[in-house]
Amino acid sequence: MSSYRAQYPSIPIVITFFSPSGYEIRKNTPYADAVYYLPLDTAANAQHFINAINPTIAVFTKYEYWYHYFNELNRANVPLFVISGIFRPGQIFFKWYGGLHRRMLGFVTRFFVQDEESKTLLQQINITNVTVSGDTRFDRVWANAESPKLLPMIAEFKHGHKILVAGSTWPEDEALLAQLVKENPNWKFIIAPHEINDEKINKLVALLPLVSAERYSQVSNLKSDIINHNVLIIDNIGMLSSLYQYGDIAYIGGGFGVGIHNTLEAAAFGLPVIFGPNYQRFKEAKYLVTIQSGFCINNADELKKAFLFLTEDENRYQNISQKTKLYVQEHTGATEIIMGSINQVSI
Repeated sequence: MSSYRAQYPSIPIVITFFSPSGYEIRKNTPYADAVYYLPLDTAANAQHFINAINPTIAVFTKYEYWYHYFNELNRANVPLFVISGIFRPGQIFFKWYGGLHRRMLGFVTRFFVQDEESKTLLQQINITNVTVSGDTRFDRVWANAESPKLLPMIAEFKHGHKILVAGSTWPEDEALLAQLVKENPNWKFIIAPHEINDEKINKLVALLPLVSAERYSQVSNLKSDIINHNVLIIDNIGMLSSLYQYGDIAYIGGGFGVGIHNTLEAAAFGLPVIFGPNYQRFKEAKYLVTIQSGFCINNADELKKAFLFLTEDENRYQNISQKTKLYVQEHTGATEIIMGSINQVSI
């Protein structure tokens, strides 16, 4: 979106989300002229929405496949791109009963996929309009790491200390982190829960009776005693990607539930990442594990061991940090490839 806006500043951009987790973070993005929830994928909704928007092109990301929207865009002769796509053999597109879903893929003008395996799978069902471009998230997180938004209160909180930043945590994650906090009083911890309502925050605070914890919303200015706290709980949405610049290790939540959250935002700053066992659907997390920059843990004891491994040898930590950041840098470039094709579409 940033690249498109830079090249075509006069063309409106409309963004849609299906879930509140995405909508709430980006509803005021400067890269869009309008941000909406995507109406349910019915034939009538798709027709009305596409007619109202009247798009010149349409871009869907990764796993977003909506039959009626794709069909309506095809009927209206609107070029349709899928970016950062990734395919696995177990998906319905490759099942004997997936004919309707395979037909939907035929409505796509071009696929930009993350890896060669995805391209090969698509070719096996006669989809050949495929380019291996990589994942645009690498470009985004790298740009963020190169020019992060500074957070003076977080810098004051750090005050020369080592920090573990825990992002998008769930109760299962927080129970393990609370024990780590108590065992490492010389470290500071920033915890950004996935859910930030008062009930969830209060339960998290209750896990930390022996440490000095503070909610970010209660820290009004740098004259507060934030420097004296060991744990800072982030009770707002939108700060996480900037928080990692102050960290030394990252813990990524969700691994004890439906799946881990974004590891790349932390990795772009060179932070080794620790997460729970449900990470197999995430290619970047699997690779980080293979290069010993990502660490899967199943319980409190394994979390402690991973933490010690990363903290007991400074030279080892620096080597891990450098290769973590290098991994992200080497995988940038998807945006340039995608824009090359979009630029060929008549605007």
